[in-house]
Amino acid sequence: MPRCTNCNYKWNVKDIIALGFSKKGKDCPNCGDRQYISAESQRLLTLGWLSLIFVPFIISKIKLSGKDEPLW
Repeated sequence: MPRCTNCNYKWNVKDIIALGFSKKGKDCPNCGDRQYISAESQRLLTLGWLSLIFVPFIISKIKLSGKDEPLW
């Protein structure tokens, strides 16, 4: 599971899904530091509808970033 880059808090699935739909990142539930999905994870999530088959696998591979990174 993804962890906060600031406090190493382990995010739950609900927070990761909410972060995936957020364009402006999401505050860490533990320390309040804004977190974003890393560019590498964004590319993994943009594989299209095929990625829905592998949701449990994909959620475990998501990495967080302390800054907003461009996708490309």
